[in-house]
Amino acid sequence: MADPFLNAENMTGGYGSGADILHGCNISVDKGQIAVIVGPNGAGKSTAMKAVFGMLNIHTGSVMLDGQDITALTPQARVAKGMGFVPQVNNIFTTMTVEENLEMGAFLRRDDFSDTIEQVYTLFPILKEKRRQHAGELSGGQRQQVAVGRALMTQPSLLMLDEPTAGVSPIVMDELFDRIIEVARTGISILMVEQNARQALEIADKGYVLVQGRNAYTDTGQALLANPEVRRTFLGG
Repeated sequence: MADPFLNAENMTGGYGSGADILHGCNISVDKGQIAVIVGPNGAGKSTAMKAVFGMLNIHTGSVMLDGQDITALTPQARVAKGMGFVPQVNNIFTTMTVEENLEMGAFLRRDDFSDTIEQVYTLFPILKEKRRQHAGELSGGQRQQVAVGRALMTQPSLLMLDEPTAGVSPIVMDELFDRIIEVARTGISILMVEQNARQALEIADKGYVLVQGRNAYTDTGQALLANPEVRRTFLGG
């Protein structure tokens, strides 16, 4: 079998000189797959994603992307290698227009990116309609679309989303998940941290349940949804 497109193995570490939050954590995603990290509050879900993106120190473990060891690279260098990251908060420039936000996403590119902007507008039609509006005037769901769109402007091969549906209505959540599925169908790998565990696992090819920075369960999304122990402990029955 081929190696996973993203393969983060045995990650142990935390922030600065503080206590370790991750303990031998493993996360992998295949090409065009949607992988979801779920678990209780404080389980280390966002920390695991930030470790993959190089935002904290891991004492042990490695991060491989498309067969390359990127463990020592900065987040900026990882973006250049094909990682796109959408943080949960402060993920747009509120005083810039929607289109200016998207243009900021292309900061590393030296080619004509107008086609990519059109692709983002096709994925999120409301953004085209509001492209001249300041992003700070948009609804929470529309802001998330801007944040995802800006990450897509880097033409990532791996898109990482930290709680993309936080604070949005169930209707908007379903719409965002539909768009995420569309992105994955283009061959982009998706790694997502999500509080709405049941809904996220429904669209996941692979799911990781973390508890206290460790892998508690790893399986397909459907298998985790069907697992009585996972359902009882993490999905409310």
